[in-house]
Amino acid sequence: MLNFIYYPVSGIMWVWNWIFNLLIPWDSPGWDGVVWALSVVFLVFTLRAILYKPFVKQIRTTKKMQEINPQLQAIRKKYAKDRVKMTEEMQKLQREHGFNPLLGCLPMLLQIPVFIGLFHVLRSFNRTGSLGPLSHGSMTVEATRSTPNYFFSADQVQNFLDARFFGVPLSAFITQPVQQWEAFVQPGQPIDFTRTQIAIVVVPIMIIASIATHMNSRASVARQPEAALENPQTRMMNMLALYIFPLGILVTGPFFPVAILLYWVSNNLWTYGQQHIVFGRIAAEEDAAKLAKQEKQRANAPKPGARPETGRKGGRAGPTDGDVVDGDVVDGEVTSAAVVKTSSSPFKSVQKWLRPDRGESKASETGGDLAASDAGDAVSGVSSDDASSGSGGASDAGAKGSGSTGSGSPASGSGGAGASAAGQKSGTGHVAGKKRGGATRRKKGGRPGGRH
Repeated sequence: MLNFIYYPVSGIMWVWNWIFNLLIPWDSPGWDGVVWALSVVFLVFTLRAILYKPFVKQIRTTKKMQEINPQLQAIRKKYAKDRVKMTEEMQKLQREHGFNPLLGCLPMLLQIPVFIGLFHVLRSFNRTGSLGPLSHGSMTVEATRSTPNYFFSADQVQNFLDARFFGVPLSAFITQPVQQWEAFVQPGQPIDFTRTQIAIVVVPIMIIASIATHMNSRASVARQPEAALENPQTRMMNMLALYIFPLGILVTGPFFPVAILLYWVSNNLWTYGQQHIVFGRIAAEEDAAKLAKQEKQRANAPKPGARPETGRKGGRAGPTDGDVVDGDVVDGEVTSAAVVKTSSSPFKSVQKWLRPDRGESKASETGGDLAASDAGDAVSGVSSDDASSGSGGASDAGAKGSGSTGSGSPASGSGGAGASAAGQKSGTGHVAGKKRGGATRRKKGGRPGGRH
């Protein structure tokens, strides 16, 4: 019924037996038991290697469970009176964190059929007694020694029954009936071992397997956080793993063959080494992630003495409308040679609407003394030309009037000179006023072109 388990287990064991027989021939005296013992041990190593990835997922699932355990406790406390809602919220939380409870139990669940398969294959080498409800009855000694066992031929079955590991058969156990011992020797030959010899070999292996189980559980408990240890269920499971399971090996050891006890020892040795490797890699990954996060924060942090470009209240990343940068007014038509920066104001649009010419006049005001002087000279030149022309016209008019009255000439000349002076004053007055206004504003505002 469970041949889909028995055949793979016996096949892997057959491969390792064939490999070690190449290294240690069958005719080597006293080494047959070592070859079969190594076949059992490497059968365990092979199966545990296949289960390596599920084991890693189990460790990561356990760590996730420890991380979300406080939230699960809060959900249990919140919905203590509503079991349905509690289950829904817990499943939702587990989905959000990618937690799968089945992955935590998968390696253990997969080892159960392997243990059952190995136990059945080892017991099937000796079929003189009943093998339980899965057997088809007992066989005679001759039939047992001449019947293949799954992948093993009849010759290999005889070699297994005749092999000795420290003087006892690998499928022998302390509580085994004496009638079944007859299959371990050639028909008509005396039995070459005793129950005491079986106990001498089995008891130390039982103790080693029990201690190895305890040490693995202890190493696993030591890696649990303090928050998990406060959970009553976790404390109970730790108690079972630390004491009950090792004690169970001591209690049930006399009922298991020597090869099964070797299976337990090798399985615990593999688990102990695998835990250190996996936990070491996970710790290294966590340290690397932590260092990468610190490096990223250090790279994004502002350098000492540097002002952050963004994120400050009231700060700005670039020029706004109306700012003058390197002598140019952004989004304006007025340019200036001076380097002036003006701050934007929330009332700027209102000021532009009330005084449309403010942008040009402000740019002219903040242009600097040179620009104001040039503009003043240009306007003065134009005004003086106009005044000269006006003076010339007045002189001509005076000349014409001198024929009639001689005293009017000086009056006309002085009138022309006054008109010329008035023309010059009117031509340069507004420029001087702007210069005086600009100087006054610079005294009050502390910088040219500031808000007035």
